[in-house]
Amino acid sequence: MTGPDVVTLGETMVSLRTGTPLRLGGALQMTVAGAESNVAIGLARLGHTVRWGGRVGDDEVGVFLLRTLRAESVLVDTVAIDADRSTGLMLAERRINDLSRVSYYRSDSAGSALSEADAAACLAAPPRLLHVTGITPALSRSAAEAVTEAVRLARAAGALVSVDVNYRAKLWSTTAARTTLSALARSADIVIASDDELGLIVTGAGTPEAEERAAAELAACGVSALVIKRGALGASVYSDGEIVHASAIPVSVRDTIGAGDAFTAGYLSGVLDALTPADALHRGILTGAFAVAAIGDWEGAPTRAELTLLAAPAGTTLR
Repeated sequence: MTGPDVVTLGETMVSLRTGTPLRLGGALQMTVAGAESNVAIGLARLGHTVRWGGRVGDDEVGVFLLRTLRAESVLVDTVAIDADRSTGLMLAERRINDLSRVSYYRSDSAGSALSEADAAACLAAPPRLLHVTGITPALSRSAAEAVTEAVRLARAAGALVSVDVNYRAKLWSTTAARTTLSALARSADIVIASDDELGLIVTGAGTPEAEERAAAELAACGVSALVIKRGALGASVYSDGEIVHASAIPVSVRDTIGAGDAFTAGYLSGVLDALTPADALHRGILTGAFAVAAIGDWEGAPTRAELTLLAAPAGTTLR
Protein backbone atom coordinates (compact mmCIF):
# COMPACT_ATOMS: atom_id res chain seq x y z
CA MET A 1 0.00 0.00 0.00
CA THR A 2 1.44 3.35 -1.06
CA GLY A 3 1.62 5.91 1.70
CA PRO A 4 0.95 9.65 1.52
CA ASP A 5 3.63 12.30 1.28
CA VAL A 6 3.06 13.32 4.89
CA VAL A 7 1.45 12.02 8.06
CA THR A 8 0.73 14.32 11.00
CA LEU A 9 -0.41 13.09 14.41
CA GLY A 10 -1.97 15.12 17.21
CA GLU A 11 -5.11 16.69 18.62
CA THR A 12 -7.51 18.78 16.59
CA MET A 13 -10.11 20.78 18.53
CA VAL A 14 -13.17 22.79 17.72
CA SER A 15 -12.23 26.46 17.94
CA LEU A 16 -14.62 29.25 18.90
CA ARG A 17 -13.27 32.69 18.03
CA THR A 18 -14.45 36.18 18.89
CA GLY A 19 -13.19 39.69 18.28
CA THR A 20 -14.41 40.89 21.68
CA PRO A 21 -13.54 39.90 25.28
CA LEU A 22 -15.12 36.56 26.12
CA ARG A 23 -16.40 37.88 29.45
CA LEU A 24 -18.66 40.30 27.59
CA GLY A 25 -20.31 37.59 25.50
CA GLY A 26 -21.23 38.13 21.89
CA ALA A 27 -20.97 36.20 18.66
CA LEU A 28 -18.54 33.30 18.26
CA GLN A 29 -17.36 31.74 15.01
CA MET A 30 -16.74 28.00 14.95
CA THR A 31 -13.79 26.52 13.10
CA VAL A 32 -11.10 23.90 13.72
CA ALA A 33 -7.72 24.30 15.38
CA GLY A 34 -4.68 22.15 16.02
CA ALA A 35 -1.04 22.59 15.11
CA GLU A 36 -0.74 19.25 13.33
CA SER A 37 -3.97 19.63 11.36
CA ASN A 38 -3.02 23.22 10.48
CA VAL A 39 0.18 21.89 8.93
CA ALA A 40 -1.78 19.10 7.22
CA ILE A 41 -4.15 21.59 5.58
CA GLY A 42 -1.27 23.86 4.57
CA LEU A 43 0.56 20.98 2.88
CA ALA A 44 -2.61 19.69 1.19
CA ARG A 45 -3.26 23.12 -0.30
CA LEU A 46 0.26 23.05 -1.70
CA GLY A 47 -0.55 19.83 -3.55
CA HIS A 48 0.83 17.17 -1.22
CA THR A 49 -1.03 14.08 -0.06
CA VAL A 50 -1.48 14.25 3.70
CA ARG A 51 -3.03 12.03 6.36
CA TRP A 52 -3.95 13.38 9.80
CA GLY A 53 -3.99 10.79 12.57
CA GLY A 54 -5.85 11.40 15.81
CA ARG A 55 -8.99 10.89 17.85
CA VAL A 56 -12.25 12.84 18.00
CA GLY A 57 -15.30 12.42 20.18
CA ASP A 58 -18.48 10.73 19.03
CA ASP A 59 -20.18 14.12 18.90
CA GLU A 60 -21.37 16.73 16.41
CA VAL A 61 -18.22 18.84 16.62
CA GLY A 62 -16.15 15.73 15.96
CA VAL A 63 -18.16 15.23 12.77
CA PHE A 64 -17.56 18.89 11.93
CA LEU A 65 -13.77 18.50 12.35
CA LEU A 66 -13.58 15.48 10.07
CA ARG A 67 -15.88 17.11 7.50
CA THR A 68 -13.67 20.21 7.43
CA LEU A 69 -10.46 18.24 7.03
CA ARG A 70 -11.96 16.11 4.26
CA ALA A 71 -13.04 19.29 2.49
CA GLU A 72 -9.40 20.40 2.59
CA SER A 73 -8.29 17.11 0.97
CA VAL A 74 -6.70 15.79 4.18
CA LEU A 75 -7.04 12.03 4.66
CA VAL A 76 -8.80 11.13 7.93
CA ASP A 77 -9.47 7.47 7.23
CA THR A 78 -7.53 6.21 10.26
CA VAL A 79 -8.98 8.64 12.81
CA ALA A 80 -10.50 6.92 15.85
CA ILE A 81 -13.98 7.90 17.07
CA ASP A 82 -13.92 7.88 20.88
CA ALA A 83 -17.33 7.04 22.37
CA ASP A 84 -16.22 7.83 25.92
CA ARG A 85 -14.60 11.26 25.53
CA SER A 86 -15.56 14.58 23.99
CA THR A 87 -13.75 16.49 21.28
CA GLY A 88 -11.52 19.21 22.76
CA LEU A 89 -12.43 22.90 22.72
CA MET A 90 -10.37 26.05 22.22
CA LEU A 91 -11.63 29.61 22.80
CA ALA A 92 -9.74 32.46 21.16
CA GLU A 93 -10.40 36.15 21.83
CA ARG A 94 -8.74 39.05 20.05
CA ARG A 95 -7.83 41.68 22.61
CA ILE A 96 -5.67 44.38 20.99
CA ASN A 97 -5.06 44.59 17.24
CA ASP A 98 -3.37 41.28 16.36
CA LEU A 99 -2.89 40.14 19.98
CA SER A 100 -5.06 37.14 20.88
CA ARG A 101 -5.64 35.16 24.05
CA VAL A 102 -6.42 31.43 23.98
CA SER A 103 -8.14 29.19 26.53
CA TYR A 104 -8.18 25.39 26.27
CA TYR A 105 -10.80 22.88 27.40
CA ARG A 106 -9.04 19.66 26.48
CA SER A 107 -8.49 17.83 29.78
CA ASP A 108 -9.49 14.16 29.28
CA SER A 109 -10.53 14.97 25.71
CA ALA A 110 -10.60 12.38 22.95
CA GLY A 111 -7.34 13.79 21.62
CA SER A 112 -5.62 13.40 24.98
CA ALA A 113 -6.32 9.66 24.78
CA LEU A 114 -4.10 9.17 21.74
CA SER A 115 -2.34 5.82 21.94
CA GLU A 116 0.38 3.78 20.28
CA ALA A 117 -2.37 1.97 18.37
CA ASP A 118 -3.47 5.29 16.85
CA ALA A 119 0.11 5.95 15.76
CA ALA A 120 0.37 2.52 14.17
CA ALA A 121 -2.94 3.01 12.34
CA CYS A 122 -1.99 6.27 10.63
CA LEU A 123 1.46 4.95 9.73
CA ALA A 124 0.38 1.56 8.38
CA ALA A 125 1.19 2.93 4.94
CA PRO A 126 4.53 4.69 5.57
CA PRO A 127 4.75 8.31 4.38
CA ARG A 128 7.74 10.17 3.02
CA LEU A 129 7.65 12.41 6.09
CA LEU A 130 6.13 12.32 9.58
CA HIS A 131 5.43 15.63 11.31
CA VAL A 132 4.77 15.86 15.05
CA THR A 133 4.91 18.65 17.61
CA GLY A 134 5.77 19.18 21.26
CA ILE A 135 2.12 19.90 22.02
CA THR A 136 0.87 16.33 21.84
CA PRO A 137 3.32 14.83 24.40
CA ALA A 138 2.08 17.43 26.92
CA LEU A 139 -1.51 16.16 26.77
CA SER A 140 -1.07 12.84 28.59
CA ARG A 141 1.29 9.93 29.08
CA SER A 142 -0.48 7.87 26.42
CA ALA A 143 -0.28 10.78 23.94
CA ALA A 144 3.45 11.10 24.62
CA GLU A 145 3.84 7.36 24.04
CA ALA A 146 1.89 7.70 20.78
CA VAL A 147 4.33 10.32 19.49
CA THR A 148 7.33 8.22 20.51
CA GLU A 149 5.88 5.18 18.73
CA ALA A 150 5.05 7.23 15.64
CA VAL A 151 8.64 8.44 15.41
CA ARG A 152 9.95 4.90 15.89
CA LEU A 153 7.69 3.51 13.16
CA ALA A 154 8.51 6.32 10.74
CA ARG A 155 12.24 5.94 11.20
CA ALA A 156 12.00 2.16 10.82
CA ALA A 157 10.20 2.72 7.51
CA GLY A 158 12.84 5.15 6.28
CA ALA A 159 10.64 8.25 6.48
CA LEU A 160 11.92 11.69 7.40
CA VAL A 161 10.84 12.93 10.83
CA SER A 162 10.00 16.58 11.47
CA VAL A 163 9.51 17.90 15.01
CA ASP A 164 8.17 21.37 15.80
CA VAL A 165 8.94 22.20 19.45
CA ASN A 166 5.72 24.25 19.86
CA TYR A 167 6.00 24.72 23.63
CA ARG A 168 2.68 25.52 25.34
CA ALA A 169 3.11 26.98 28.82
CA LYS A 170 -0.54 26.29 29.70
CA LEU A 171 0.02 22.56 29.24
CA TRP A 172 3.24 21.90 31.18
CA SER A 173 6.18 23.53 32.91
CA THR A 174 9.51 24.20 31.24
CA THR A 175 11.11 21.64 33.56
CA ALA A 176 8.71 18.89 32.53
CA ALA A 177 8.87 19.89 28.89
CA ARG A 178 12.65 20.11 28.62
CA THR A 179 13.35 16.41 29.19
CA THR A 180 10.69 15.24 26.74
CA LEU A 181 11.27 17.84 24.04
CA SER A 182 15.06 17.57 24.03
CA ALA A 183 14.80 13.80 23.52
CA LEU A 184 12.13 14.20 20.84
CA ALA A 185 14.22 16.74 18.95
CA ARG A 186 17.20 14.40 18.91
CA SER A 187 15.10 11.71 17.25
CA ALA A 188 14.26 13.97 14.29
CA ASP A 189 15.75 14.78 10.92
CA ILE A 190 14.25 18.28 10.95
CA VAL A 191 13.80 20.35 14.10
CA ILE A 192 11.69 23.52 13.99
CA ALA A 193 11.64 25.95 16.92
CA SER A 194 11.00 29.61 17.58
CA ASP A 195 14.04 31.50 18.84
CA ASP A 196 12.64 31.56 22.39
CA GLU A 197 12.05 27.78 22.40
CA LEU A 198 15.57 26.75 21.50
CA GLY A 199 16.70 26.69 25.13
CA LEU A 200 14.20 23.90 25.81
CA ILE A 201 16.04 21.44 23.59
CA VAL A 202 19.69 22.51 23.96
CA THR A 203 21.75 24.17 26.66
CA GLY A 204 21.89 27.93 26.26
CA ALA A 205 20.27 30.09 23.60
CA GLY A 206 19.72 33.69 22.67
CA THR A 207 22.89 34.54 20.76
CA PRO A 208 24.19 33.59 17.30
CA GLU A 209 27.05 31.70 18.93
CA ALA A 210 24.64 29.72 21.09
CA GLU A 211 22.51 28.92 18.04
CA GLU A 212 25.55 27.64 16.18
CA ARG A 213 26.44 25.41 19.12
CA ALA A 214 22.85 24.17 19.28
CA ALA A 215 22.86 23.37 15.57
CA ALA A 216 26.16 21.50 15.91
CA GLU A 217 24.91 19.57 18.94
CA LEU A 218 21.73 18.50 17.16
CA ALA A 219 23.63 17.66 13.97
CA ALA A 220 25.80 15.30 16.00
CA CYS A 221 22.59 13.47 16.95
CA GLY A 222 21.55 13.12 13.31
CA VAL A 223 19.43 16.25 12.85
CA SER A 224 19.98 17.43 9.27
CA ALA A 225 18.22 20.81 9.58
CA LEU A 226 17.52 23.17 12.47
CA VAL A 227 14.91 25.74 11.48
CA ILE A 228 14.44 28.79 13.70
CA LYS A 229 11.30 30.91 13.44
CA ARG A 230 11.88 34.57 14.32
CA GLY A 231 8.42 36.05 13.82
CA ALA A 232 8.58 39.50 12.23
CA LEU A 233 12.34 39.08 11.80
CA GLY A 234 11.96 36.11 9.44
CA ALA A 235 13.53 32.69 9.86
CA SER A 236 16.82 30.82 9.57
CA VAL A 237 17.91 27.29 8.78
CA TYR A 238 21.14 25.58 9.85
CA SER A 239 21.97 22.72 7.49
CA ASP A 240 25.22 20.98 6.49
CA GLY A 241 27.24 23.40 8.60
CA GLU A 242 25.78 26.43 6.81
CA ILE A 243 23.20 29.00 7.87
CA VAL A 244 20.64 30.65 5.60
CA HIS A 245 18.42 33.53 6.72
CA ALA A 246 15.26 34.90 5.12
CA SER A 247 13.57 38.14 6.13
CA ALA A 248 9.82 38.29 6.70
CA ILE A 249 7.65 39.64 3.88
CA PRO A 250 5.94 42.91 4.91
CA VAL A 251 2.16 42.45 5.00
CA SER A 252 -0.67 43.93 7.04
CA VAL A 253 -0.93 41.63 10.06
CA ARG A 254 -4.47 40.62 11.00
CA ASP A 255 -3.91 37.47 13.09
CA THR A 256 -0.75 35.66 14.18
CA ILE A 257 -2.42 32.45 15.41
CA GLY A 258 -1.38 29.60 13.13
CA ALA A 259 1.39 31.58 11.43
CA GLY A 260 4.10 29.24 12.67
CA ASP A 261 2.18 26.21 11.38
CA ALA A 262 1.72 27.86 7.98
CA PHE A 263 5.46 28.57 7.84
CA THR A 264 6.18 24.95 8.76
CA ALA A 265 3.89 23.67 6.00
CA GLY A 266 5.65 25.86 3.44
CA TYR A 267 9.12 24.83 4.56
CA LEU A 268 8.27 21.11 4.62
CA SER A 269 6.68 21.46 1.18
CA GLY A 270 10.03 22.76 -0.03
CA VAL A 271 11.81 19.80 1.54
CA LEU A 272 9.41 17.37 -0.16
CA ASP A 273 10.03 19.14 -3.47
CA ALA A 274 13.80 18.82 -2.96
CA LEU A 275 14.34 22.58 -2.94
CA THR A 276 17.55 24.08 -1.62
CA PRO A 277 17.47 25.13 2.06
CA ALA A 278 17.20 28.76 0.96
CA ASP A 279 14.28 28.10 -1.38
CA ALA A 280 12.47 25.91 1.15
CA LEU A 281 12.89 28.65 3.74
CA HIS A 282 11.55 31.23 1.29
CA ARG A 283 8.46 29.10 0.67
CA GLY A 284 7.91 28.95 4.41
CA ILE A 285 8.23 32.74 4.65
CA LEU A 286 5.64 33.10 1.87
CA THR A 287 3.09 30.78 3.48
CA GLY A 288 3.62 32.44 6.85
CA ALA A 289 2.91 35.85 5.29
CA PHE A 290 -0.37 34.59 3.84
CA ALA A 291 -1.34 33.29 7.28
CA VAL A 292 -0.80 36.52 9.23
CA ALA A 293 -2.64 38.52 6.56
CA ALA A 294 -5.85 36.53 7.24
CA ILE A 295 -7.90 35.73 10.33
CA GLY A 296 -7.90 32.07 11.35
CA ASP A 297 -5.56 29.22 12.21
CA TRP A 298 -5.35 27.87 8.64
CA GLU A 299 -7.89 29.73 6.53
CA GLY A 300 -5.32 32.00 4.89
CA ALA A 301 -2.99 29.18 3.80
CA PRO A 302 -2.21 29.55 0.08
CA THR A 303 -2.50 27.04 -2.72
CA ARG A 304 0.57 26.31 -4.82
CA ALA A 305 -0.79 28.53 -7.61
CA GLU A 306 -1.07 31.44 -5.17
CA LEU A 307 2.54 31.41 -4.00
CA THR A 308 3.52 34.07 -6.54
CA LEU A 309 0.77 36.53 -5.54
CA LEU A 310 2.89 38.37 -2.99
CA ALA A 311 5.36 39.28 -5.73
CA ALA A 312 2.73 41.49 -7.38
CA PRO A 313 2.86 45.26 -6.67
CA ALA A 314 0.71 46.48 -3.78
CA GLY A 315 -2.83 47.28 -4.85
CA THR A 316 -2.71 45.03 -7.93
CA THR A 317 -5.99 43.57 -9.18
CA LEU A 318 -5.58 40.36 -11.14
CA ARG A 319 -8.14 40.17 -13.95
